Amino acid sequence: MFDDIRTEMARRSRPERASLTAEMHSRKLPPFSAPARLMQIMLLADDAELDAAAAHFGADGAKHAILDLGGATLVWERHSEFTTYSFIIPGAFDAPFDETAFAPFVAQWLDRMPGEIIRSSFLAIARTGDPARLPEHLEQWFHANDLVVCDVHDGMARIWSDFRLHGGFGRMFVAVRDDDPRRIPALAQSLLELGNYRKLALLGLPEAQRHGPELRQIEQSLAHLSGDIDRATRPREELLHAIGELGSRLAQITASTRYRMSATAAYAAICDDRVGSLAVSAVGGGQTLVGFTQRRLHPAVQTCASFVQRLDDLAGRVTWTAELLRTRIDTEIAAQNRDLLASLDRRNAMQLRLQQTVEGLSVAAISYYAVSLVGYLAKASHAAWHWPDYELATGVSVPFVIAFVAWTTHRLRKVHGDHDGHG
Repeated sequence: MFDDIRTEMARRSRPERASLTAEMHSRKLPPFSAPARLMQIMLLADDAELDAAAAHFGADGAKHAILDLGGATLVWERHSEFTTYSFIIPGAFDAPFDETAFAPFVAQWLDRMPGEIIRSSFLAIARTGDPARLPEHLEQWFHANDLVVCDVHDGMARIWSDFRLHGGFGRMFVAVRDDDPRRIPALAQSLLELGNYRKLALLGLPEAQRHGPELRQIEQSLAHLSGDIDRATRPREELLHAIGELGSRLAQITASTRYRMSATAAYAAICDDRVGSLAVSAVGGGQTLVGFTQRRLHPAVQTCASFVQRLDDLAGRVTWTAELLRTRIDTEIAAQNRDLLASLDRRNAMQLRLQQTVEGLSVAAISYYAVSLVGYLAKASHAAWHWPDYELATGVSVPFVIAFVAWTTHRLRKVHGDHDGHG
């Protein structure tokens, strides 16, 4: 009965259900106990390089794989933009950061690690009942002025590191109170992830510093453009072109840096989470992981956040300046249109007066010829019947002819005006 229910549930499950469940349990280091040494190499990689890296581990190694190399264990992890290769060698050691033990394993895989190396780390883990007594002469492996010593996991372990490169590798020594094979891998992974995400978060800082001078130049250019708009010292077309260029430059900077700045903020948040989960406590008032992270990482993250805010502010100022210029142009065009309409009104008034003058002259001319015709008719009538007196008849007809011609002209103008209005 329940097999049918299980089959129906599987049919109705989202495709991501199994992969999301597996994601919560993947990317773990295999169990190991102290003493042990671990070397991790971290590489930035694009999608093609990530796929090439996964191909070395077969279909089951899409995001995480563990291989037994015979004398060492390789743990490979794939993330969104980087991969890590962790080589674990269990057993006692005399020199905690001796590279020769890892040489044959790293040499075997180095050519199969696509991407650019962004971090490489040594982690040496020793067991002691009292971490404060170990290790002897450890300072020889670190720079004393930069040494960070603190307890983690509520005193479960004590760490030493100067967070500097020694022969291309960072170094960290961990002394643990017990060799629980479940707690030690989790501690090692937390310490490594803290360093990895701290390095990734810092990638945004060079971008912000590189584009800083260009942003200052854009700010100065924008200030000059605003002054030119107020003083109207440059053609409007030239100003619009200059503002468009500034907007284009800002868009290019934003497009090229937005992902890295967002990633910096995300990685910094993960670092804070990892530091909090380590439950760090100071040793003798010395520097701790928390203090080191806050002093080194947080200023860089704030610089990146300020850079993003600066970009957004500049983009808003460019938009505001462009709108101001367009408003000025629209106002000038409206004023020009108003003056043009006023000029057209004056011209139409002049044309109307001229037309009225011409119509008046036309009435006089037409009336003159009409009165002449009346005179001819009166002369003809006087010659035939001696009536009427043609001079008297011509004089009497003048006011009637003028009135008739004026009335006819007015009617024709009104008829034509009505026709044009309906047309």
